[in-house]
Amino acid sequence: MRQITFACQPSFEKHARPSRREQFLQTMETVVPWSELEALIEPHYPKAGNGRQPVGLSIMLRVYFLQQWFNLSDPGAEDALYESPALRSFAGVDLDRAAAPDETTILRFRRILEQHDLYPTDEDLSLHPSEQKSLAGDPESPGTPMPQDDQNADSSTSLRSGDGGAPKVF
Repeated sequence: MRQITFACQPSFEKHARPSRREQFLQTMETVVPWSELEALIEPHYPKAGNGRQPVGLSIMLRVYFLQQWFNLSDPGAEDALYESPALRSFAGVDLDRAAAPDETTILRFRRILEQHDLYPTDEDLSLHPSEQKSLAGDPESPGTPMPQDDQNADSSTSLRSGDGGAPKVF
C-alpha cells in the first residue's frame, strides 16, 4: 500500500464518524470482486505507449461503479471526485500525484466496456437480497429511514385536497 499524502489525509476532527456514504463504500470494497473484474477488462484496456499515460484500470473501474451507484453523469463523476474525499479515497485518486479522471476519459472507459460486451447490466450491479438486508441495517436503529404512507406523512409536506393543490408559501 502506498503512503498517504497530505492531500488525502482526513481532517483532524475530534468527534468524526463515518458517513453513510463512507460505510456503503467500505462495504462495497469487500463485496465487489475487484481483482476478478479487472482481470476481465485488462486485456482490452489501453497500455502505456508513446502517448498520454492511461489512468489506472482500478481507478477507472471504481469510478464507473461510483457512477452507477450514485447516478452520476460523466461530468458529475469528475466533479464528485474533486468534491468528495470519500469518493476520491474509494476510487484511489490522489490529487497530490495526479488529477482525477476527466469526463472524456470516463466516457472512453465506458465505451471500451460497451465495445467488448463487458458492460454490466442493472442485474449485475444490484446486490443479492441477503446483501441488501445487511446493508440496510436494523430498521429499529436510530437514523434508519422508514417508509411512510400517506396517513403517517408529515402534514407540512403533504398536500391536502382543500388547499388548491399547492402548499402556501409565507
